[in-house]
Amino acid sequence: MQRGLVQERIQEMMRDSGALLEGHFLLSSGLHSSNYLQCALLLRFPAYAAFAAQEIARLAEKLQPTIVVAPALGGLIIGHEVARALNIPFIFCEREEGKMKLRRFPFPEKAGALVVEDVITTGGSVQEVGNFLVNGGARWLATVCIVNRSGGKHILPHEPLSLWNVSFPVYRPEECPYCAKGIPWQKPGSRK
Repeated sequence: MQRGLVQERIQEMMRDSGALLEGHFLLSSGLHSSNYLQCALLLRFPAYAAFAAQEIARLAEKLQPTIVVAPALGGLIIGHEVARALNIPFIFCEREEGKMKLRRFPFPEKAGALVVEDVITTGGSVQEVGNFLVNGGARWLATVCIVNRSGGKHILPHEPLSLWNVSFPVYRPEECPYCAKGIPWQKPGSRK
């Protein structure tokens, strides 16, 4: 499917599933925004998850990854589906004492790892996973996601591959117009 059509379909699925939210939100990066992408609402529909994963797999297959790794919690469903589409193993990192680690799986030494996330804003969780892999001897081939909302302001060492690049306005808390108006924020994501 052509890239423009894929992006249109992802946007349509986000709206249909209720995954594209509007209001005043605290993002996991600590920034505030009037838009939030709750990909869990999109990924609760297996057909939507399969479509997104197949398109991500098409973006990444030329890299010939040998494993898919995702940060928990956001990357779990889409990471598993991408691994299925590529027919390679899937593992995930989770926080232990504040740091991303593999708690349930052996370390994939010398593997070519594809790091998968649902949405990237700053890339903080992905960066932690990628660094963990590289420090242990694996190769971090690329990062892929459903939505890259970073506007190019991520902290990753490479540009993530994504199905939809979008740049919603974000604000530091002290500069947030919604905070200035006294509008309470919501934190719908996985990190509370």
